[in-house]
Amino acid sequence: MDFQVVVLAGGNSKNLTPLVSKEVPKPLLPIANRPVLYYVLHQLEQSNLKDLIVVVEGEDAALLVGSWIFGTFVDRLHVEIAAVPEDIGTAGAIRAISHHLTAKDILVVSGDLVSDVPPGAVAATHRRHDAVVTAMLCSVPVSGPSESGSSGGKDKAKKPGRYNIIGLDPSKQFLLHIATGAELEKDTRLHKRILRAVGQMEIRSDLMDAHMYAFKRAVLLEVLDHKDTFQSLKQDVLPYLVRTQLKSEALLNGISQAEENGNGKVSSQNNQLLVSRILANASTPSFHALCSMDPDGSAPSWKTHKCCAYIASSSNYCVRLNSIQAFMDINRDVTGEADHLLSDTSSDRNNIIGPSPKLGTKTTVGPHCMLGEGSEMGDKCQVKRSVIGRHCRIGSHVKVVNSVVMNHVTIGDGCMIQGSVICSNVQLQERVVLKDCQVSLKHSV
Repeated sequence: MDFQVVVLAGGNSKNLTPLVSKEVPKPLLPIANRPVLYYVLHQLEQSNLKDLIVVVEGEDAALLVGSWIFGTFVDRLHVEIAAVPEDIGTAGAIRAISHHLTAKDILVVSGDLVSDVPPGAVAATHRRHDAVVTAMLCSVPVSGPSESGSSGGKDKAKKPGRYNIIGLDPSKQFLLHIATGAELEKDTRLHKRILRAVGQMEIRSDLMDAHMYAFKRAVLLEVLDHKDTFQSLKQDVLPYLVRTQLKSEALLNGISQAEENGNGKVSSQNNQLLVSRILANASTPSFHALCSMDPDGSAPSWKTHKCCAYIASSSNYCVRLNSIQAFMDINRDVTGEADHLLSDTSSDRNNIIGPSPKLGTKTTVGPHCMLGEGSEMGDKCQVKRSVIGRHCRIGSHVKVVNSVVMNHVTIGDGCMIQGSVICSNVQLQERVVLKDCQVSLKHSV
């Protein structure tokens, strides 16, 4: 396919404090006892997209992530690890590695995306339409990330807020408008030239930008070079490309300035003719120079480009790990309704128990649970909708509900853990009660 893949893995995310640390950067946070980065790399491998640059924030985090990748995907993927400074943003990360980008098209994927959507389908859509950018859109998660970061069950009853306001053409193939972030707090404004060119536009607020984009390399690098203040692909680069796509020769010749200002009318037939001409035009690397003189110095030549959308089916699973609530949700889902993401993990029951477990008498591990390799539980324990990591030591009369317990955790007798995250190498003394808590690495309670 001649695609080069850039995986933006991140580093120490402030939204995930205290789960992330120098020892466990964000890409290595466990989802069903596997680093979250595993799920993106596995999907890319399945789509035969194996030429990857994995971008990690910070030298130390890059060493840890690189060591894990080379040990897990040896002889399966061709991976180059690129360390970039922290807090430079997704656009800054692409700028920092731009000299490594050589392919005609670039697929940019967030390393915190857990999804069953084939990246190859997004790449194929991009090529089919000869687009400048193709963005993957998916349904907003049911419980969704919480602004408060709470991991408790109360958040799951709340309706998710708007992630984006998205405008699509009637065929749902072309992305005509997108408002993200702070723009959602304002009134949404649409340019008259877009409405007149397209005739009608479908406005959606139930779709989420999944942070998987296919770009024409030359266009992406030119935008980043000329717009040196752009920091985010999602909030700066994508809206800019969408906003400028209809400033074309067909449009400007077909609509007079008076009509653009609202003093004229355009027939429906002309609308259809204009939009068909616009969408038929090939993209060009120099689109940002909206007006450039012809070689003979005569009339200006107006450029245009196409922005496309790949809309995942509502039955697809697609969630980003960008908050503590999302961390809880994804761990719950991957051991439950989205357990097909663990396709190479065998289990003859509704729960997944690793090799060599030791369970005491009258101890129950309920449906949609995971118990990691080498973990031990005492007598009369209960585990419900939770993930227990590897080599944990859990005493008797312990109850774990809707929680994630990472590796090498020791839990004393009589503890009760609900809606909480217990990081690796934590020690809980006897009869500790935790509800909606996060306990960071190596702490004792």
